[in-house]
Amino acid sequence: MNPKITEIKDAGCYVGLTHSLLNLNDVVDRVRSPQAGAIVMFAGTTRDNFGGKPVKELQYSAYNPLALRTMLSICKDVHAKHGLISIAMVHRLGTVPIGEESILIAVSAPHRQAAWRAGEQALEDCKERVEVWKREEFEGEDGVWRANRDGAAGRNVSEADSTLGLGQ
Repeated sequence: MNPKITEIKDAGCYVGLTHSLLNLNDVVDRVRSPQAGAIVMFAGTTRDNFGGKPVKELQYSAYNPLALRTMLSICKDVHAKHGLISIAMVHRLGTVPIGEESILIAVSAPHRQAAWRAGEQALEDCKERVEVWKREEFEGEDGVWRANRDGAAGRNVSEADSTLGLGQ
């Protein structure tokens, strides 16, 4: 797979990685269907604090071919399990300032219960499995690489790490 590829479409599934601002309407439009009785959208945003510390921004990086392949696998599994019409998952890379979206997941289904459950499963599976790495930048402190899961512990990134090119 070409490392410059930033999106994949396959049988009711769309996944993408971008350095651009995420657009909720664009992602919803990817799953819109006259057969859908429900569309559920999740938008994950950068909050201004973590553990009582003021957050300056988040930075995301990924190896696109691997991350896209994993995202597509998740979407196909969720699509089949919940009988979806469509699912779209788009993750932003690079710097994501406070209040801006880092991930959008939209699902459409004939009924709302399947859509709700599918959206939550897609998000949790993404956070657990997708090869996207998050660096949290705090005001007045070194950055911390953090597992892309709620509340997971991070580690400080030293100057030596930056010099060696680790975490790039």
